[in-house]
Amino acid sequence: MPALLPPSRTGAARLLDPRHLTRVEDGERLHALLWSPGPGWRMVSSAVLGGGIAERAWVLNAQVAHGYRRTDPARHLAGLARAAGARGPGVGLMTAADVSAHGQGHDGGAESLATAGISVRGWAAAPQECATGAALPGTVNIVAALPVALSDAALVNAVMTATEAKVQALLDAGLDCSGTPTDAVCVAARSPREGVEVHAFAGPRSEWGARLARAVHRAVGAALPTSS
Repeated sequence: MPALLPPSRTGAARLLDPRHLTRVEDGERLHALLWSPGPGWRMVSSAVLGGGIAERAWVLNAQVAHGYRRTDPARHLAGLARAAGARGPGVGLMTAADVSAHGQGHDGGAESLATAGISVRGWAAAPQECATGAALPGTVNIVAALPVALSDAALVNAVMTATEAKVQALLDAGLDCSGTPTDAVCVAARSPREGVEVHAFAGPRSEWGARLARAVHRAVGAALPTSS
């Protein structure tokens, strides 16, 4: 396992404030972002590591080399997280994009961070001959956090909302696509506890869904390369 160099703080002190990690792997300098909010969070994710809905304590978004060929991405991500000091269950995303060039968005307590590599992009409903079953690193990765508790259904709804906002940001940037074939998303919300409201909706016209959508839209827009 390659050693991770000492991390440094990035951005202002906010809820979603990751550490910037750097490592050398196969002779290449690669970056990663590690958000470690600790216990008390439920996350929904499409990630290869820690996907689904469950209590999670950290999220790692790791850059990997172009042409990534490892067949154990979950194990790879778990090792990187352990090397960085992450403890307990977490979520691991990977991308060939430079995650140090990430974008962030905030709206009314909702926060989002996005990394975007869009050299391979297109529409979700592509012709059958364009389909591929390859498990490649995600290229538009979205991490979002809400300071409220959500029901299971609302967490799934939040993934829909974040995805819609991503597509809106791509179109607003003049890109003729809905994303890349390997995008990934993770939405974190507070764990339910006694006496705290659990929100049942996170669609784009709900209170927290609307804030989430605007935060993700801003984060993706800020992460997109200036020339694509």
